[in-house]
Amino acid sequence: MRLFGLTGGIASGKSVVAARFRERGVPVVDADALSREVPVPGSEALALIIEDFGEGVLAPDGTLDRKKLAAVVFADPAKLARLNAIMHPRIAMLGAQRAAEHAARGEPLVCYEAALLVENGLSDAFRPLVVVSAPLEAQVARAMARDGATEAQVRERLVAQLPLADKERVADVVVRNDGTLEALRAEADRALDEVCRLTGVDPARYPRGTIAASRHPPRSREP
Repeated sequence: MRLFGLTGGIASGKSVVAARFRERGVPVVDADALSREVPVPGSEALALIIEDFGEGVLAPDGTLDRKKLAAVVFADPAKLARLNAIMHPRIAMLGAQRAAEHAARGEPLVCYEAALLVENGLSDAFRPLVVVSAPLEAQVARAMARDGATEAQVRERLVAQLPLADKERVADVVVRNDGTLEALRAEADRALDEVCRLTGVDPARYPRGTIAASRHPPRSREP
């Protein structure tokens, strides 16, 4: 089984690409979904978060309020680093477990989707690496509409991530999200076909179906 990476930036279109991979039959392990499983009530992770950040980051039902926690950590790099030290090792362990389950079922390819693969120095652990890139102002506008956040809040969160241009430089495949949703889905198709080529997996295993053509094929480089 080959575990390849999918990353991008806030509101870059990464989730749309992941959804298209799933539609074509590729299992996707979503680090953001895992991050919701890790700090459940009664878990060690949630206890450590409360110890570090106080009960003010909890919802009335005792679950973690991610928006409250984000407001605390994205305004303070030291606090963000403390949160990452709690969450990232536990997310990695759960992700490895899910990938192993797919491998046991005989899957030749599994996608690991995570926003901070490059920032965490994990680019080479998930090759080929697919990076979804979008214009900065489009990211800001999409994130504001999607999350109900202010422009200042979105830009604060963007500062905590590497610029997409830096992520592109370490990518094996770049998907450009600068057009329509149909174009992005087509870019996802081309990216998956390129991943198959780089890993020696027959792309016929993952049929495309019929969607609109894209204006820009993803760039690639050999590993």
